[in-house]
Amino acid sequence: MQRGSNPIGPRQDDQRKHELQGYLKSGQSTHAEDFHDPEPPADDDPAAGSAHGSLQTEIARHLGRAAFPTDTAGLLSALEEAHAPGELVDNLRRLPQDGRYKTAADVSRALGESAA
Repeated sequence: MQRGSNPIGPRQDDQRKHELQGYLKSGQSTHAEDFHDPEPPADDDPAAGSAHGSLQTEIARHLGRAAFPTDTAGLLSALEEAHAPGELVDNLRRLPQDGRYKTAADVSRALGESAA
């Protein structure tokens, strides 16, 4: 049993989590004042407005550094194990079968995208 300075017991804590679950999943702000919310991305933000910038970011996000260096088969296998979105896996299926990659930027370049 957890001991600490929490005045709410475990049962009440679980009940409150259940009550707030819908609100937290709604996508609405959970802050009482607007200035606490992060600003939306700008129209000229490369990650938001550029398909190749987001491709490189998505590859890095789902694989991390430990996946590199690798080949095309290793990339596809690692993405499937990481439960990456199907669209990302489909993009990487366009890679040459004999390709070797040291970074996510190498993968992006191999797909004909400029590295962001």
